[in-house]
Amino acid sequence: MGAFNKKKLTVITIVYWFLLVYIVAALVWWFIALFQQNRQMAQYKLQELVLADPAYLQKASAITTAEKRKQAQYIGEGLTFLFLIFVGAIFVYRAVKRQLKATQQQQNFMMAVTHELKTPIAITRLNLETLQKHKLDEPRQQKLIHSSLQETNRLNTLANNILISSQLDGGGYTLTKEELNLSLLATQTITAFKSRFTDRTLEELIEDEIDISGDTLLLEILINNLLENAVKYSAKNTIIHFSLRQLGNTIQLQVADHGIGLSKEERTKVFDRFYRVGNEQVRNTKGTGLGLYLCKKIALDHNGDIQVTENNPVGSIFTIQFSR
Repeated sequence: MGAFNKKKLTVITIVYWFLLVYIVAALVWWFIALFQQNRQMAQYKLQELVLADPAYLQKASAITTAEKRKQAQYIGEGLTFLFLIFVGAIFVYRAVKRQLKATQQQQNFMMAVTHELKTPIAITRLNLETLQKHKLDEPRQQKLIHSSLQETNRLNTLANNILISSQLDGGGYTLTKEELNLSLLATQTITAFKSRFTDRTLEELIEDEIDISGDTLLLEILINNLLENAVKYSAKNTIIHFSLRQLGNTIQLQVADHGIGLSKEERTKVFDRFYRVGNEQVRNTKGTGLGLYLCKKIALDHNGDIQVTENNPVGSIFTIQFSR
């Protein structure tokens, strides 16, 4: 969080606590004033009684009883107001905290999206200008073309993640479920993935003829996002493992890497929208914080559950269990 935002948050917090203390102090003052007023009124009424009056004791008892009833009323009202003040204060504090967190996440998201857009555009433009200005040999031409295609695929993935995420959250995406061969879809997605990331080693274990009722586009995005997440957070010399198996009445889809891994705290947050691993100020890994969020949404829409566990000796394992 920037220095300006921290200063702003500090000012808001000070004002918030000042107002809360002021309200509580006003409530206490109101309680004491009413308590004293009730006691004085009871004393005045007792002083007005005549000792020779045969009903003196009865009237005095009635005044004392009324005084105690009023005291109990003021105590009850005071405690009720105090309870409501604290409940409201906690609610406001949490709401403001959530809003500030969401605002910061959106700012980080916009910064990430800007970087994710500018980088592939700049690289693709440079490659095309190089091809236009220089007569290169065939291998170098193919290398630049391959690089440009990779960056174009990055842009396509980014656009898909943003659009699908927005549509799923806003209810604008119509989920089209049909019987499809998940084994074939996974094989085709992995083949395309290998052509994009020729410098990475991916080992797959895919059982044949695994059928599922689902949306082809969403399931393809799900597999791509899990694989790209493994690429982002693991070194180039490590192996990424993909498996798709039928386990009784469930379908298990699993992606394992030997990367930096996740702490216990991060494993509970990694599927939150806009959440990215590490400190925002020093992070070098590309991404927008939407990939794994989308994976969870897509898994839930297909009667699935996604979990992340620790890999041995290092890394993470993302497992999705689809119920049939």
